[in-house]
Amino acid sequence: MSLPPGFMDELRSRTSLAQVVGRKVTWDQRKSNQSRGDLWAPCPFHHEKTPSFHVDDRKGFYYCFGCHEKGDAVNFVMATENVEFIEAVRILADEAGLAMPERDPRAAEKTDRRARLIEVCEAALRFFGMQLRAGGGAAARAYFSGRGLDDAACARWDLGFAPDGWRGLYDHLTAQGVAEDLILAAGLARRPERGGQPYDVFRNRIVFPIRDPRGRCVAFGGRAMDPSDNAKYLNSPETEIFDKGRMLYNHAPAREAAGKGAPLILAEGYMDVIALSEAGFGATVAPLGTAITEPQLQLLWRIHPEPAIALDGDTAGQRAALRVVDLALPLLEAGRSLRFCLMPAGQDPDDLLRAGGPAAMEDVLAASRPMVDLLWQRATEGRVFDSPERRAALDADLRAVLGRIRDGAVKRHYGDAFKELRWKLFRPRGPDRPDGRGRAAWRKGPEPGTGAARVSDLAQGGDVQAIRETVVLALILKFPALLPRFEAALARISFAEAGRDRAMQALLAVAAPEPGACRDAVERAIGVAALEKLLAARHLAILPALRGDDPDLAAQCLAEELAKLTARHGAERELVEALEDIARVPDEALTWRLRKAREAIAAAERAESEDRSEIERAANGARLKKDEKDALDGLLRRIGFGGES
Repeated sequence: MSLPPGFMDELRSRTSLAQVVGRKVTWDQRKSNQSRGDLWAPCPFHHEKTPSFHVDDRKGFYYCFGCHEKGDAVNFVMATENVEFIEAVRILADEAGLAMPERDPRAAEKTDRRARLIEVCEAALRFFGMQLRAGGGAAARAYFSGRGLDDAACARWDLGFAPDGWRGLYDHLTAQGVAEDLILAAGLARRPERGGQPYDVFRNRIVFPIRDPRGRCVAFGGRAMDPSDNAKYLNSPETEIFDKGRMLYNHAPAREAAGKGAPLILAEGYMDVIALSEAGFGATVAPLGTAITEPQLQLLWRIHPEPAIALDGDTAGQRAALRVVDLALPLLEAGRSLRFCLMPAGQDPDDLLRAGGPAAMEDVLAASRPMVDLLWQRATEGRVFDSPERRAALDADLRAVLGRIRDGAVKRHYGDAFKELRWKLFRPRGPDRPDGRGRAAWRKGPEPGTGAARVSDLAQGGDVQAIRETVVLALILKFPALLPRFEAALARISFAEAGRDRAMQALLAVAAPEPGACRDAVERAIGVAALEKLLAARHLAILPALRGDDPDLAAQCLAEELAKLTARHGAERELVEALEDIARVPDEALTWRLRKAREAIAAAERAESEDRSEIERAANGARLKKDEKDALDGLLRRIGFGGES
């Protein structure tokens, strides 16, 4: 029975996967987040004690990290009720109050025609494969060999060759009894505008089959063998079975690999996908000869919540990255974004793999950047903000970006991120004003040679904030079960040092917080050496919460350190905002803000002196810097308020 177009979409919109699955499992309340539709339970398909079966109710998909079962509500009903597809649809439709459609003869006829067109494409695929292996395909085989693909690899990817003749494929198919209208409708041949015999679309080209999500060949991409050919790459025209803006090259294998934990990568072309997949990055896809479209973005997010966009490192690649950013902005949701990894200048993924092997690509993926970084770079690169008007122009540009984000929570966090980046760009140096070029430091540390460590010199381990951040990371790595409990607080904090911040972002992205998974994620983010150096910090060795195996003590310690980091972070931001405002309009309201910020920092100082923890003792008496207080006291005195509060 053929279902009319749109029926399954309507059924999915009315069906809650959590309710369907909830009849068969018991949700793990500690690991699940009902409000976000993020649910975990012991898998109903295999025996286990720990909950590794994950349901994403918003996207309508389930996946088991143990037995790798995956699917949607229909798949779940088919598997658990032992029924066929139509019967599973009928069960869900009855529950959703949706009437099953009557049999539509036209829909059945349309389905039959699509099946015949797919058969024609599969026949063309076999023809192109024979031509590659024949004598006329020697040049094409040499090209593939030069790109590192042997005969076995060509067979795995069903690569082929279209000979340099006007009707080679057309004559082959008609000789097999394929009707002319099917050859034309499949996009394999076209008629001359002035009439005459149809001719082949692909001639003297190496050929890449394009498959739909079910793995069926529906079209082809061809690369010209003649360097003087006007079109280096050519795709099949759009047909009844092929819409290039709604498909991805290598979709089905990439979806399977991503389901097993591989990172999802979007590359630029066919050969990039093949090279990356052959090097072990099996979850790699590519758009089909055009800029990525909104439907393709939605396909990516159905496979993985945060695909990595791998583009060439030249100017064109950067422009392409920003086009993807602009397309994605209105579509962002909680837990659904993109990361960008730009190749070294002049290299594509194939070049990078040849030069450095898979490890080089892993380094590029580990250094991938979030969307907010690219937006900030575009807004500030090459600009000088040495006047109020120029800063106001930057603010207007950032507000325009925020205005394009539809999701309220995502918009709020982007606003916080822009505020933080703006703070770092314009923060003053003690009592001095910023120079507007991003070189100012909020605290001008001791001069070199005084023997005191600068606040920004985190490697020395003498900065209290650095110590606290290290403790937080170490506690999560040793007690990963605490991650879901403190996830919201951790997500609100930006660590001062880039490496530690990347480590924390990697931990927050871990789907199943277990010791091995957490450590692997951090190693990928900052490298093995950096992680070992972090965990070798001397203050960690004597911290009771890390020396023992008491999760309650670890949770208490983690809560205390997060509270102090959050308080300090908020006080610093309030201070800088007040300093910027006071330069424009020094009134009592603004000075009140300054005094409150001063009081917050003083309170933090008193807490440090009154309740010296094991962390500070391990750091040989490290204390908060006094520069903030001195600068504030001086500023308050100059505008008519006493330095004491």
